[in-house]
Amino acid sequence: MHAVMGKSNGKSEAENAGLDLEHELPPADGDERPSESASSGAAAGEVSGPAAELQKLKAERDSLLDRLARAQAEFENARRRAAKEQQEFRDYAAADAVKSLLPVIDSFERALQVKSGPGDFRSGVELIYKQLQDALAKLGVRAIPAKGEPFDPHVHEAIEMVETSDAADHEVLEELQRGYKLKDRLLRPAMVKVAKNP
Repeated sequence: MHAVMGKSNGKSEAENAGLDLEHELPPADGDERPSESASSGAAAGEVSGPAAELQKLKAERDSLLDRLARAQAEFENARRRAAKEQQEFRDYAAADAVKSLLPVIDSFERALQVKSGPGDFRSGVELIYKQLQDALAKLGVRAIPAKGEPFDPHVHEAIEMVETSDAADHEVLEELQRGYKLKDRLLRPAMVKVAKNP
């Protein structure tokens, strides 16, 4: 019955077999002709065609791998540069420079507490003190309020607890050393005396 069906469509079994083989072969092999003279010429073209295509694909692959390796190297170099710049920024950040100026402010404050001495000297110290405070304010440095404030362990460092009923419990009675913040970052806490109700 299969043979009858094969002949009923008008083709021989050999032709049907040829179509099946042609259909299963890769597209490059589809140009092959059954004649002997065409077969030998086509075979020579097919050997060079796929080989050339393979070489082209290998070259493209090598090029892409090379580009990938270069991109990875550039990324790694950029990452190292960024890490180095961040480390340098941390090493030389403004916070350290500002922190080194704080003892100067402490010295000015102590000099201003001295009542004796010529008036000109005092006014000069006051002027320098104001200029220094203005410079620090431009950098974002501000003093932490202490005296009369409730004790805050985040910004105050209690040096002494004083028993008294003249102030509210845990109220800062006296500021021994002023504390400072750089924007929202604590540079150093205020050293204070704190009230303790009996």
